[in-house]
Amino acid sequence: MAGHSKWHNIQHRKGRQDAKRGKIFTKVTKEIFLAARTGGGDPNVNNRLRSAIDAAKAVNLPKDKIETAIRKGTGELAAENIDEVFYEGYGPGGAAMLIEAATDNKNRTVAEIRHLLSKGGGSMGESGCVAWMFDNKGVLSFEKDKYGEEDILEAGLEAGVEDIVDDGDVWQVRCAPEDFTGVKKAYEDAGISFVEAEMTMVPKNTVDVDAETGRKLLKLYENLDDHDDVQNVYSNFELPEELIKELEG
Repeated sequence: MAGHSKWHNIQHRKGRQDAKRGKIFTKVTKEIFLAARTGGGDPNVNNRLRSAIDAAKAVNLPKDKIETAIRKGTGELAAENIDEVFYEGYGPGGAAMLIEAATDNKNRTVAEIRHLLSKGGGSMGESGCVAWMFDNKGVLSFEKDKYGEEDILEAGLEAGVEDIVDDGDVWQVRCAPEDFTGVKKAYEDAGISFVEAEMTMVPKNTVDVDAETGRKLLKLYENLDDHDDVQNVYSNFELPEELIKELEG
């Protein structure tokens, strides 16, 4: 998602993902397949797979489909050849765009992603041009009206919490990938519920954009996210407060 900016949370509140359940099912199924293929079929030792299964359960993907995706990933069942690829580029205002995709045809997908970037006022970049701007992190979000910052920090600090960020109406907790499972368990054991928890790419620094540029970036983000092969889109733009209020309204 978009760097876990406030736009990410607005999307969830508006139920945008529920309106695209078919595509969401496809995306989470692919992620389970890829996670099992790269790290094995046991979620107890494969953090990526555990996170993928949790994401699938969150959107109510049927249990049999989860199990089938795992078995395809481990080679127990026949499966089509799917490659995991990253595309890098820039959007309006110079915002970095890191696009994660899963495709059975790299030539088709790269051409279509390049077209979407160009059409949206951006451009495709060389490999490595923006990836260095992001860190792979475990991210958990907690509702502010339920928990204070100190409560969140105290419950997760010993498990590996690195940072707590004020992100609008939620506290966003970040940790290293290897600590993700332990941090989740620490909060579950403490009876502290999170809105969501996932492995994602977090921008090291953000770019402030004006309202007009922000609208263009959101449109580009949505078009990329709607592409059948795109699993996630990460960016580093920060929307102005007036545009956030407009979107929330």
